[in-house]
Amino acid sequence: MTAVTVSPKYQVVIPKEVRESMGIFSGQKIQVLTYRNRIELIPIKPMKKMKGLLKGIDTEVSRDKDRI
Repeated sequence: MTAVTVSPKYQVVIPKEVRESMGIFSGQKIQVLTYRNRIELIPIKPMKKMKGLLKGIDTEVSRDKDRI
């Protein structure tokens, strides 16, 4: 685990290893969440990269006999 320092302007630098492993690039939007006393940064992927994300997902739903 890598530690970072908060600047006087409350900015942090995402370490190079983390940026590369997550595919984060300059100018990319990142969602910031607080969860159970921690801060989570979630990269927002461009919609073009989301194409095919759900390919092959099982869409079969078992239904009760009284339902159509």
